[in-house]
Amino acid sequence: MATKEAVQVYGRKKTATAVAHCKRATGEGGMIKINGSPLDVLSPEILRLKVQEPVLLLGPEKFAGVDIRIRVKGGGQVAQIYAIRQALAKAIVAFYQKFEDESTKKEIKDILLSYDRSLLVADPRRMEPKKFGGPG
Repeated sequence: MATKEAVQVYGRKKTATAVAHCKRATGEGGMIKINGSPLDVLSPEILRLKVQEPVLLLGPEKFAGVDIRIRVKGGGQVAQIYAIRQALAKAIVAFYQKFEDESTKKEIKDILLSYDRSLLVADPRRMEPKKFGGPG
């Protein structure tokens, strides 16, 4: 039996967590699915563009050889979008590191980091609890 070439990574923003499962594409082109539905039906449209940033930066040819499935839970709508885009970027970097050559992985990582560091590095900020006696 052939070994499956797959990596699993996660992206986080506030309390939202997205888990990306990235494996070599079985068909002619790669696909990206979020909670079982394609990336193209993600709403609202402005936030869909935010999720597509890693694909637009690296070009569709880098994603053509991989299938990526992302499950996302927790947080609000915007936090989930940021968790998804981080998981997507980390998945492609991890896949190229494990199954492709190191130079391509370094090139991908440099492109993503020069655009936005939060694509690969989690934002540690969390909401502070409300203090008693204070407003709100």
